[in-house]
Amino acid sequence: MFHRNIKLILAGLIIATGIWQFTENNIGNGIFLILFSLIFILLYFKNEFILLAFLKLRKQDFPGAQKWLSYIKNPETSLVRKQQGYYNYLHGLMLSQTNLTQSEKYFKKAIELGLSMDMDLAVAKLNLAGVAMSRRRKIEATNLLAEAKKLDKQGMLKDQIKMMKDQMKKI
Repeated sequence: MFHRNIKLILAGLIIATGIWQFTENNIGNGIFLILFSLIFILLYFKNEFILLAFLKLRKQDFPGAQKWLSYIKNPETSLVRKQQGYYNYLHGLMLSQTNLTQSEKYFKKAIELGLSMDMDLAVAKLNLAGVAMSRRRKIEATNLLAEAKKLDKQGMLKDQIKMMKDQMKKI
């Protein structure tokens, strides 16, 4: 919605207004304004359109997620590096259903830019392993599966990793 620097400027102005309210003995208003400024600081680190796209993906609404991501016009300039990683990660997840070559490009870029959660990194590497396996690149797929298994600390991808290893034995 707003450029990332505008969010920080708005947060700074609201904090300054909150401090002014403290000096005027309007303590309640000051506390409210300080807490209100935290919203803009949060949205600096977590883009609102990416959050809404994640909510749509949880409901398996791919067109809805695509709609929210389409609101981000220049991801290179308007997003922080980690947000760019998640932008590419979401595009890769949506394209993995239809276009494997495009999804591979997005997943590689997401891994390069960085993802903050190990689970997201494991899912990206698992999808890349699936693409490598479909292209008969067994060594690359094995390496990616090993990395995904290492990153999957909760064991949520254990079944998918086992299934892919079984499929690789057939190749």
